[in-house]
Amino acid sequence: MFWVSILLAASAVIVVLVFGLRLGVDFKGGSVLELEFNPSAGGGRPEIEAIQKHLSEFKDLSLTPSGANGLIIRTGELSEQDHQIILNKFKTAFPSSGLEERKFDSVGPLIGNELRNKSVTAIILVLLGVIIYIAIVFRKLSGVLPGWAMGLAAIVALVHDIVIPTGAFALLGHFYGIEISAVFVAAALTILGYSVSDTVVVFDRVRENILRGGNREAFGAVVHKSIMQTLTRSLNTTFTTLLSLIAIYLFGGESIKYFALAMIMGIFLGAYSSIFVASPLLVWWNKRYGVDG
Repeated sequence: MFWVSILLAASAVIVVLVFGLRLGVDFKGGSVLELEFNPSAGGGRPEIEAIQKHLSEFKDLSLTPSGANGLIIRTGELSEQDHQIILNKFKTAFPSSGLEERKFDSVGPLIGNELRNKSVTAIILVLLGVIIYIAIVFRKLSGVLPGWAMGLAAIVALVHDIVIPTGAFALLGHFYGIEISAVFVAAALTILGYSVSDTVVVFDRVRENILRGGNREAFGAVVHKSIMQTLTRSLNTTFTTLLSLIAIYLFGGESIKYFALAMIMGIFLGAYSSIFVASPLLVWWNKRYGVDG
């Protein structure tokens, strides 16, 4: 399973390098207009081709259906005048569509660049904080493992949990036009917190077993026993969380749909990596540095 993880992570990196990430308005600047059409008014949502024809003067225009009667329009940064022109074109071309404006957001490129830089900084600070926290909490195991081993194993697992969903969203962006927004960053930070929680539970049980006399056993056997002791808790927590996220993905609005999708992948990978990535790394480092019970 460790090699499966390496293959998945490497594939995700290759996908991101080949296709790139389709950054949303939050990061590159632009405007988002969310509309809803009322079918009871006699029309409902017009055909996408017809809408494109009437809005052909606007460059970098992207139309995404939302639900049964919604539409999300993404374009370059719009002035309030252009915003009203688009609404008037809808009212003129599709008078019986029952048009209702739900949301209009506009982000300048400078704000987008600042948000992107702050998002990267936030993720890096989280990773550094995890290393420091784990090094302090598990310092009593320095006789069995190098002081940095547990922190680094947790970081490798966290990177694994973020890289694979990022690769999945690169594929979705290339084939389905799904964009990376600030919502994805929120999901990534949540995944980091959830994943490290799962990993720390396993590591804490390893520490307890060693301090209770488990140093008379081979370190690999102690890690295996610790995983088995925490397995039911990890699976139950993951399963109940996934039930909620799947419900949000299926029945939630368009604005949180892909947040839920990123969380579904991240929560599953967080439980997986604590068992099949972080724990095997501990055993490998223990053997590599010749420190055993």
